[in-house]
Amino acid sequence: MAKARSRTAARKVKDRWKAKNWYNILAPPAFDSVTVADTLTDSPENLINRVTGVSLQDITNDFRKSHIILYFKVHNVQDNNALTQFEGHTLTSDYLRRMIRRRRSKVDGVYDATTKDGGVLRVKPFATTDKRIQNSQKRVIRESMKKTIQDEASKTTMSEFVKNILDGKTGSDIYKHVKKLYPVKRVEIYKTEVVSQPTITIKEKTPKKEEKPEEEPKETEKKEKKTKKKTDKETKDLKEETKEEIPKEKPEEVKEEPKKEEKTKEAKKETKPKAKKTTAKKTTPKKTASKKAPAKKTTAKKSTTKKKTTAKKK
Repeated sequence: MAKARSRTAARKVKDRWKAKNWYNILAPPAFDSVTVADTLTDSPENLINRVTGVSLQDITNDFRKSHIILYFKVHNVQDNNALTQFEGHTLTSDYLRRMIRRRRSKVDGVYDATTKDGGVLRVKPFATTDKRIQNSQKRVIRESMKKTIQDEASKTTMSEFVKNILDGKTGSDIYKHVKKLYPVKRVEIYKTEVVSQPTITIKEKTPKKEEKPEEEPKETEKKEKKTKKKTDKETKDLKEETKEEIPKEKPEEVKEEPKKEEKTKEAKKETKPKAKKTTAKKTTPKKTASKKAPAKKTTAKKSTTKKKTTAKKK
């Protein structure tokens, strides 16, 4: 009996996998609700508070952002889709080691910044220098970093502030302010954590910006069509004018051409008889001269040869 019970229990354990279903994990709307991963679970309640880590390259298809890892936390399930919230981000360890070297100082800090919509985000930036610096200089750099982060967070919502961090805008702003105090080499925000989610819902201005460029091309297309119509009309007018002018000029050219031909014929007739006379006069003396000349030469040669032969006989 005990063996039979153990077999039935083993069968039940195997059947649990068949009862599980696949669920798609979607990114937050700030990241265009892209499918990030797939998971298995018995019930959708077990998915809540699960955290997934994804590279930013997988979302944006940008190889330059492969060193950024994002963390999303599931907070709701609808049908076969699990909705998530932004939980934080980190930079890979190899990317950080590349920037830190010997005989250089690293200035880092941890600051809590409250956003415009009531969310609290823990930001961890760091700056690197070419040389080692004193603690008093580090203290001044940390104060300027804290001020710029808190000022920027108070003017933007949570999603906008996260986008600025991931794009590197906040790091460049910190660099501009810190450079006045000390020539820092580079500034990066290597980690963020969400302490509390935003409580106030504020409509972002992104959809308005997207509508404007759609309206402007329509106006430009209308202007281009008008200009094309004007150019087509002008070309038609020019063609009509040229057609009217061409038949007037052609008969004049035709009349002039036979006159020229007649002149050339008359000139040829006049030149032909003159050429015959000149040829007849020139050819007769040449022939006589050519015939007489070789006869003289041959006689002279024969006479010389006869004299030579007679001289030898003697």
